[in-house]
Amino acid sequence: MEKKRNNTLFLVEVAVFSALAYLLDLVSGLLSLKIWPQGGSISIAMVPIFIMSFRWGVKGGILSGFLLGLLQFILGFSQIYTLLQGIIDYAIAFSVVGLAGIFASQLKASLSHNNRKKWVTFVLLGTFLGSALRYLAHVISGIVFFGEYAPEGQPAAVYSLLYNGTYMLPSFIVCAIIVILVITAAPKKMI
Repeated sequence: MEKKRNNTLFLVEVAVFSALAYLLDLVSGLLSLKIWPQGGSISIAMVPIFIMSFRWGVKGGILSGFLLGLLQFILGFSQIYTLLQGIIDYAIAFSVVGLAGIFASQLKASLSHNNRKKWVTFVLLGTFLGSALRYLAHVISGIVFFGEYAPEGQPAAVYSLLYNGTYMLPSFIVCAIIVILVITAAPKKMI
């Protein structure tokens, strides 16, 4: 009975946090004023994915991230030019954010021992890993599918690294701060 209840709780939380991530991304996309012509925005959409990653581990994070990418695709809040580009920029890019869950057990152990320095370190490591992997997916997509937008004489790889870095670095910083604040405010047994 307990296992069935945990599975139901897991599925409900995945659904709710994926929807929340979509809504946060939708709002940040509207507020970004279309600064990035080939897509991208400074967004806190990764926050719910990170929380699911730290709460449920890699499985919860990857599933939440994948559903976010799927929601963006289905509901039309995406810039998809080819199927492969869409898969890389949405399904893969948001799924790999969930790999932050690699640090879930260490984070939970640090929280249970009231070791703030340690758990903050694991949050930073997890949010950095998830953000860096998402950044890498967008960079690869940028090189392959958006290299034509690079200024004349600039290699597509340099253009993609810079272009995607302009929104991914701030997104990482903002998301890391928010996740730390959420975990600080949440009851210990919530994570």
